[in-house]
Amino acid sequence: MTGMTVGFVGLGAMGQGMAASLLRAGNRLLVWNRSPEPVAALVAQGADAAGRLADVFAAEAVVSMLADDQAVEQLLLDPELLVGAKAAVHLNMATVSIALAEQAEALHTEHGIGYVAAPVLGRPQVAAAGELNILAAGEETALTKAAPLLSAMGRHTWHFGTRPHHANAAKISVNFLIASAIESMAEACSVAETHGVRPTDLVEMLTGTLFPGPIYAGYGAMVAERRYEPAGFRLPLGLKDVNLALTAGAATNVPLPFASVLRDAFLDALAHGDGDKDWAAVAAVTRRRAGLPR
Repeated sequence: MTGMTVGFVGLGAMGQGMAASLLRAGNRLLVWNRSPEPVAALVAQGADAAGRLADVFAAEAVVSMLADDQAVEQLLLDPELLVGAKAAVHLNMATVSIALAEQAEALHTEHGIGYVAAPVLGRPQVAAAGELNILAAGEETALTKAAPLLSAMGRHTWHFGTRPHHANAAKISVNFLIASAIESMAEACSVAETHGVRPTDLVEMLTGTLFPGPIYAGYGAMVAERRYEPAGFRLPLGLKDVNLALTAGAATNVPLPFASVLRDAFLDALAHGDGDKDWAAVAAVTRRRAGLPR
C-alpha cells in the first residue's frame, strides 16, 4: 500500500485503467476529466471527483494522461495553476513532443514542483491490469517520490536519466517503430495475398518463427484479419506520433524517410474515413493501393 493522495487528470481509454490501478494500491484518488462519465465510473470504484484542476494539484502527487501537446499545455501548464500547487511531483504519462517536455520541466522547476515524464507501453487492457511498461525520466528526488505510483501502474519502469524529455524521445522512437511494423506487415500480407497466400497463415508463421512478441503477434493478427475495431489506439493518435518522430528528427538533422511515407499513409487513411478505427487500420491503405478488398 502506498497510501498517497493522488490527483489524476485524463480518464480516456488508458487513463481509466491507470487510475483504477492506483486505487487498488491503496491511494486516495482525486479525479478530473473534461467529460463526466469516466469520473462517475471512478467514483463508483472509490475515487473522489475533483471540482477544479486546482484541487487536483493540491494533492501530494499528480498523474496526467492526456492526448497530446495541446491538451497538456492548455490544461496543465497554466502558470496560475502551478503557482498555487501543493503537489510535490507531477507524472506526465502522455506521449508528447520533446519541446513540450522541456517547456513543462522548466515551468514545474520554476514553481518548485518535481516533474517526471513517464510515457507508457501498452494498450487499455494492459493499463487496466496494471501491467504497463513505463519509460521514466526526471530528477532523482522526483523519481523517488513517483516510484510507488509507477509500480502500481506498471510491471516494469525503464529509466532514461534525469532530463524528462529523454523519456519522451525514447517513447517517440518506440512508437515510430510500432507504426513501421504495422506498415511492413500490411505490405508483406498484401504481397502474399495477391499470390494466393492467406495473410493469417503468413502472420502465424512469422510470429511463431522470426518475429515473436506482442507487436507482431497482436498487430499482425489485426492486419491479417482486417480487424480494426474497437480502437485501442485511435488512428489520429498514430498520425500524431509519426509527426512527433519527424519533428524530433528534424530538430537534430536526422532524416526519417520512412516516417514521411507513414505520415502520408495515415493521412490517406483519415481521408478515407478511418479516423475512429485503431491505428492498425493504416493497413487498409496498402490494401487499397494493391487493389485488394477492404
